[in-house]
Amino acid sequence: MGRRKKTGNAFELNAKKDETIDDLTSRYEKRLYDLQQLLEVARSLCSTLDFPTLIESILYTCMAQMRVLGAGIFVLDDFETEAFYLNNNYTGMDLDSGIKYVIQANSPLIEVLGEKEKVFTVRDLQKALPEEPLEQIYSLKPSLVVPLFQKNHLNGILLLGERMDLGEGTAYNDYDAKQILSISSLASMAINNAALLERSSTDMMTRLKLKYFFFNQLTDRLDAAVTQGLPIGVVMFDIDHFKNFNDTYGHACGDYVLITVAKIIKSSIRGMDMASRYGGEEFTVMLPNTLKEDAMQVAERIRSNIEAAYFNYDGKEMRVTISGGVSVFDPEENPVSSAKEFVEQADKALYVSKSSGRNRITFADKKIIESDVKTEN
Repeated sequence: MGRRKKTGNAFELNAKKDETIDDLTSRYEKRLYDLQQLLEVARSLCSTLDFPTLIESILYTCMAQMRVLGAGIFVLDDFETEAFYLNNNYTGMDLDSGIKYVIQANSPLIEVLGEKEKVFTVRDLQKALPEEPLEQIYSLKPSLVVPLFQKNHLNGILLLGERMDLGEGTAYNDYDAKQILSISSLASMAINNAALLERSSTDMMTRLKLKYFFFNQLTDRLDAAVTQGLPIGVVMFDIDHFKNFNDTYGHACGDYVLITVAKIIKSSIRGMDMASRYGGEEFTVMLPNTLKEDAMQVAERIRSNIEAAYFNYDGKEMRVTISGGVSVFDPEENPVSSAKEFVEQADKALYVSKSSGRNRITFADKKIIESDVKTEN
């Protein structure tokens, strides 16, 4: 009896030992896999400096790694540092149209989130800030709130949505917290780098891209268009009689007109398009994968939107119009090879619009392209 009992205990001990080894092996395999995933995340986030693309990459990475159905990031405005905005930086979350998803930099929430190396649940925030409504956070029903730090400065707030139960429960353990903090550190660094590029490549007044950045991007797009045989359009605009606004009402009025026109241009194009302040009162727009008819339609929409807009400066109502020229790369009809030549074609068409009475759009056809029109640029 005693021997059998002893033998039974030995078998039990061996079984427990094997089970422990299996558990350790499984645990280390998971951690090795997670480390490999972090390396992939780092490569992915460092591969782009385009802000919208980066944010999308961060959101989907966090959703996949943390098994959540949605995610969002409050980030600082491109140029101002007084508030964190959600804007379009979310996916899989239901927003309430009655709530303004903005968190001021002086909000008590920012102070609470200032504790580094820590993640927060809604309950944690409610306990720390019982008097603060924080609808911008609570209405999104996050399962976790993660501060994003870059060199001891908060540059974003990551919200993870509802967590899926894949047999392991929905609660976050310490290991999960360490994983998301590692990802958030990579995300914060990438956001900071993208923000630096955004600021250095953007005109401070109009918030449109600078001329040289536009040319760099147009060169890349044009090379791709040549290789793939895809169309691409360029539009050049010039505000009609702009000098009159400066001379009549002062340079502050001129700045107001520039800023307002820039906003209308930006709101009239797609996310994949790019608008730039070419110089002075001139603007350019790049339209990837766009045929002649569509490019002309976009240019005409911008022109008519500006003509119909209400411009009122210091109680003075003004009429503002804009002239434009359009050129489209086509491998058969217009196989333009350089960004400079491409923009010059649109500029020639713009000159025709201005010399034909202004407030109109002209397409750079073969006759205009081959003409000896001398533009001001």
